[in-house]
Amino acid sequence: MTSLTTYVPDGQAMEELGQCLARSAKRPGVIYLQGELGTGKTTLVRGLLRGFGYHGKVKSPTYTLVEPYPLDGLTVYHLDLYRLGSPGELEWIGIRDLLADTTLLLVEWPEQGDGVLPPADLVISLTYKNKGRELRLRALTAQGELMAAACSHRGSSV
Repeated sequence: MTSLTTYVPDGQAMEELGQCLARSAKRPGVIYLQGELGTGKTTLVRGLLRGFGYHGKVKSPTYTLVEPYPLDGLTVYHLDLYRLGSPGELEWIGIRDLLADTTLLLVEWPEQGDGVLPPADLVISLTYKNKGRELRLRALTAQGELMAAACSHRGSSV
């Protein structure tokens, strides 16, 4: 499967990358977002939502665990599992109810839900680099390949 690495110098470029990913994201789908606190995971999600036409406020679901964004024919669920005590707690928040043909899951800290979360189509790892961020996109399915390929002009394939 494809792996792509790209450098993102600032928040605006991070949102633009999210918009690029939205143009090729299919439903249902799952994107894992990995990286330390403050690396821009929620900023990337904001860009994705903007790419789907959402214009409201986008906040980190650190305390709510799940933020739903109902759009025309699509519901995006932004999950932040940082505070999850165990993967089994996903059952308490209704993970099965979130899975549908019209759903895109964007999951921060997916390792906290290991064994319960559905597998990812695309894994995006964010790390600090200079004053910006380096992102590594790893496609794990054909759908993930489409998403990564749509933004391949932004970085280098590995």
